[in-house]
Amino acid sequence: MTHQRLIAFLTTLLCLSAPANLHAAPAHGIAMHGQLKHGPDFSHFSYVNPNAPKGGKLVYGDIGGFDSLNPFIIRGRPAPNLRNFVFESLLARAYDEPFSLYGLLAQKVETPEDRSWVEFTMDPRAKFSDGKPVTVEDVIYSHALLRDHGRPNHRSYYSKVAKVEKTDPGKVRFTFKPEVKDREMPLIMGLMPVLPKHVYTLERFDKTSLEAPVGSGPYVVDRIKPGDSISYKRDKNYWGRDLPSNRGRYNLDSVTFMFYRDATSLFEDFKKGIHHIRLERAPRRWAKAYEFPAIKDGRVLKEQLALAIPSGMNALVFNTRRKLFQDIRVRKALTMMFDFEWINSNLFNNLYSRTSSYFDRSELSSAGHPADAYERRLLAAFPGAVSKEIMQNGYQPPVSDGGGRNRKARRKALRLLMKAGYVLKGATLVNKKTGKPFSFEIFTARSSRKRLLLTYVNALARLGIKARLRIVDSAQYQERKTRFNYDMIDNHWRASLSPGNEQSFRWGAINADREGSYNYAGVKSPAADAMIRAMLAATDRKDFVSSVRALDRVLLSGNYVVPLYHIPGQWLAMWSHLKHPKTNSLYGLRLDTLWKEDKKNP
Repeated sequence: MTHQRLIAFLTTLLCLSAPANLHAAPAHGIAMHGQLKHGPDFSHFSYVNPNAPKGGKLVYGDIGGFDSLNPFIIRGRPAPNLRNFVFESLLARAYDEPFSLYGLLAQKVETPEDRSWVEFTMDPRAKFSDGKPVTVEDVIYSHALLRDHGRPNHRSYYSKVAKVEKTDPGKVRFTFKPEVKDREMPLIMGLMPVLPKHVYTLERFDKTSLEAPVGSGPYVVDRIKPGDSISYKRDKNYWGRDLPSNRGRYNLDSVTFMFYRDATSLFEDFKKGIHHIRLERAPRRWAKAYEFPAIKDGRVLKEQLALAIPSGMNALVFNTRRKLFQDIRVRKALTMMFDFEWINSNLFNNLYSRTSSYFDRSELSSAGHPADAYERRLLAAFPGAVSKEIMQNGYQPPVSDGGGRNRKARRKALRLLMKAGYVLKGATLVNKKTGKPFSFEIFTARSSRKRLLLTYVNALARLGIKARLRIVDSAQYQERKTRFNYDMIDNHWRASLSPGNEQSFRWGAINADREGSYNYAGVKSPAADAMIRAMLAATDRKDFVSSVRALDRVLLSGNYVVPLYHIPGQWLAMWSHLKHPKTNSLYGLRLDTLWKEDKKNP
């Protein structure tokens, strides 16, 4: 062997045997794909006003309630924003990027190219609201506590960790199991909430409580009226107020969430100024009801903000654990009976767009796109998992003439139901073998959905199907969802520009029978599981987008839901003493970026 060949051979050998951590270097943040938008010397995120004054108050109204100040277990209904206001994570998410994190409790993050481990360097200034420092021991304890006793999503994610260790004073490393090929895990660990070990014993953690929590965040709980309201007070001694990831945020001294039983009372109190901001969701109200005096004289401002994120899936969900909905032909037939064109015109002032993807309104949507070569390779192992039509052009929702009769869809639906073993007996659809009428219940906790759902119930009645609408309180609804005790529910799964592990929690077979998961449809699809794995393993944005589109096609082909509709932007009405930045996040308005401009106003 020549001298040059020997050198080349040894160089190659060294490269092959070099540990992955030679490629790692501590950084101020981490991106899921590509490069970080903000450099190491950044001063603030682009969607905040870094010079926003501190002070003032915000009162936010919503439907619902709460009975717990513990957001980490499945029991109880936790109060809103505990996770964001009180409990912090190692890193903070930037909402002007698809999925990037920057320093919060941890100053630095380090991970190798293969992302087989991640190490965080703690910020020595970090403190809990009781003045105790946030330590590596708190991080290690939080991981074990949430892994063994937290919500199902915590248990699922954190069980992928093989080892947690304190590598140096102020440093903690998570090493992932060898079989875990999940590039998102370093970011998931960066978003793990850190709880004070000296406060949250297992006995205290494992039950619902209305005792004020101890965290490290910018707010502390000030006052509560169980089920009625909760007020947060800005912590004047908050340790992280000058961090770049926090600058321009958490400006208001007081934030109160008030809860109402019905939408009418909620809106009337907004008009009176009892609460100060509305993110409107009802198109008829948006079109007709915003003509009250405070709008006309400029005390309330109304605007539509742009959104750059997927719409998510707003849908009626089939519980495929029920025998009635296990035949895909039945699910297809019931989907055909949703007459969007008539509903949008008569109920919603034509302000909605029809949803045709779990990631509509974004590049992640498969709608209108033929499957690319990478998608086809991913799906080749699962023949039949995606319909020919959806493979060629994505999902195309049925379209009616808007007249309200929808006869064409009704004929098609009846043919499918007859193939699935049903026949008409008089005006009633029955199972041909058992004679049992086709009947089921639709659950919702939103009285505002009544007209929509009754319209759908009436459409099904024309097929001989008896669908019963049941409106229940939010506590019963949540309990039913948690236990999968329903035939059909209405649900909205939010979506981001960087979907990840939560997709397994929504669609993974491992979570289909795990109470508390968000797999409300009971999806058990090897193809969906494989697409989620491909999505998590993608190393560049192009392959990631293709993987998400492939998952989208699998879910749409499975007809697990009746897709409904989405709004084109974010409808905002706000009392004028509150201001928001000129540049919004990709996700629209964020409450933590508001400020009060005029101290003379309430």
